[in-house]
This record gives sequence, C-alpha cells and structure tokens, in this order.
Amino acid sequence: MVRLRLETGRTHQIRVHMKHIGCPLIGDGMYGPEEGRKVPGWEEAAGRQALHAETLGLLHPVRRERMEWTSPLPPELAALESRLRQANDVPADAPADAPANAPADSPADSP
Repeated sequence: MVRLRLETGRTHQIRVHMKHIGCPLIGDGMYGPEEGRKVPGWEEAAGRQALHAETLGLLHPVRRERMEWTSPLPPELAALESRLRQANDVPADAPADAPANAPADSPADSP
C-alpha cells in the first residue's frame, strides 16, 4: 500500500507516475503491470484498479472555505490488501507502510 499526496488532479497522474517509477497499479489495463508481473488472484480480490482516494479536499471557489471528504478503504481493496500481505509475509496488524517481514510492533520508518 502506498500513500500519495497530489497537488493537482491531472488525468492519469497517479497511474503514469507510478508506472514511471516501476510501481504500476494492480488492475490498471493501460499503465498496469506487464503480463508475468500481475498479482495472482487479482480479479477475485478486487476486480478493478487498486486505486482509492481516502481523502479529497479543495478550496470552495465561491465561499473560499476548505472542504474535505474522507472514505474508508472499500471491502474489495481491503481483501486485496489482505491477500498481498499474506503473499509477502506481512502481519495483518502491521502498519500499511511496514516493510515485508517486519515485526508488527516495530515501526517501519523508525530512525
């Protein structure tokens, strides 16, 4: 799982940049993984692009107020995350940014 912060809402921005750095989105037919790098069982786990906006925010154009919406991870992406954690030996209770094989109680980014 990767968390990204976008500054603009350009079409395909996340998908193109992730492909460029060698981390294409699972389920992306245009910019996704090449054949042979696809995740086994993808269709059963989610059946769509593995892309979700947890938080969306903007400055209202008329009232000039900050507006923000949040959305939890949908069940199909939670199922995919679980499948990927199992395949990579990441404990279910490890933080989303924990490296594979890291103990669940050890922060992934500790100094």
